[in-house]
Amino acid sequence: MLVVRGSREFLLAPGDTQETDLGILDLPADVTPGTVVETHLGEPFEVRRLRGPDLFDHLERTGAPMMPRDIGLVIGHTGVASGDRALDAGTGTGVLSAYLGRLGVEVTTYERDPEFADVARQNMETAGVSTLVDVRTGDLTEALDELDGGFDLLTLDTGDAPAAVERAPDLLAPGGFLAVYSPFVESTRECVAAARSAGLAEIETLETIQRRMDFDDRGSRPSTAGVGHTGYLTFARFLPSFE
Repeated sequence: MLVVRGSREFLLAPGDTQETDLGILDLPADVTPGTVVETHLGEPFEVRRLRGPDLFDHLERTGAPMMPRDIGLVIGHTGVASGDRALDAGTGTGVLSAYLGRLGVEVTTYERDPEFADVARQNMETAGVSTLVDVRTGDLTEALDELDGGFDLLTLDTGDAPAAVERAPDLLAPGGFLAVYSPFVESTRECVAAARSAGLAEIETLETIQRRMDFDDRGSRPSTAGVGHTGYLTFARFLPSFE
């Protein structure tokens, strides 16, 4: 749960204790969202339910996670929903897997670094999706022959993504989607070529750009601060021919 006062936010489990500049906060074991709790100095904090966007700010990070804007495109373009099965590689912090799990998607995700995988498992506990997200330590490309296929979605955020893209027809259910994220256009081109070689359909690549707007007394314009570009997303679909 989130415990909030102004700009102060703490991610706590019921029964946890948190030292703050406004005093020590003991979160009751039976606390519910909407409750106002006080520190030992009498300073109030509001308890809120953890929501999806909060994950990006509060999960422990082991690298640069996918941005919410990118995750939104994956969900919107593939239509992944509760009851679907997703195969993912390049778990990292696990933000994408957590978002999918909170939608009710059953996720199998591979992370090469054992320490990163351990952090991701803890993050799935924090996000409340550990029963839906299976974090496996290892390289997806080395485990392809062990998987039974039939996944509704294949998501990749790894340097060797083209090798997995080539096997997408063996991994996806008919009508299933592929989504590959890359910060570099060179690897994106390789993934597009691999998708074409594999006979995938509806191949398209989008650059993800988002700009904040500034409003003041002088007028309105896009903000000159921040980075608008995050990366490239390539989508494709497995549509086998039954002729």
